[in-house]
Amino acid sequence: MIIDGTERPVQRPKDQAQQQANYSGKKRRHTRKHIGAVDEHKRILVLTQAREGKVHDKRLLDEEDLVAAIPDEIPIDVDLGFLGLHKEYVNIRIPHRKPRGGSLSPAQKDENLALSRERVLCENAFAGVKRYNSVAAVYRNRVTDFDDRLMLVASGLWNFYLEAA
Repeated sequence: MIIDGTERPVQRPKDQAQQQANYSGKKRRHTRKHIGAVDEHKRILVLTQAREGKVHDKRLLDEEDLVAAIPDEIPIDVDLGFLGLHKEYVNIRIPHRKPRGGSLSPAQKDENLALSRERVLCENAFAGVKRYNSVAAVYRNRVTDFDDRLMLVASGLWNFYLEAA
């Protein structure tokens, strides 16, 4: 299982407080964020509710308590956005972080490369979902929680596409 976050652009809110909450410094725009769990066949298994773009991936994952529901026998691949998660759970696989002022050993680089080859399936799954332009374009609707339903429908269509292919 692979866990990663994805951000979707939203229209800039008029309210100053909402602007600050939705502004993502990572994407340099106003966004909403989802955390998703993907299997080795690129199917999206779990999708969290949309949150403000400012919320960090690890904090969102901790608040949703998604990892605790997964058995310890299933390895979970994550990126460095979830640093510290491997200290809480035994089944977490995370890349090695380059030490400050140093470099990684060749063995660590090989491990990171192998892990990124597995984690790319999650990025490909989110790219497949965003092929449905309604979740990739700037979201302008004001209906409460409609963006969650839109992302769920797009994820369901992506999973259906994978089953049909």
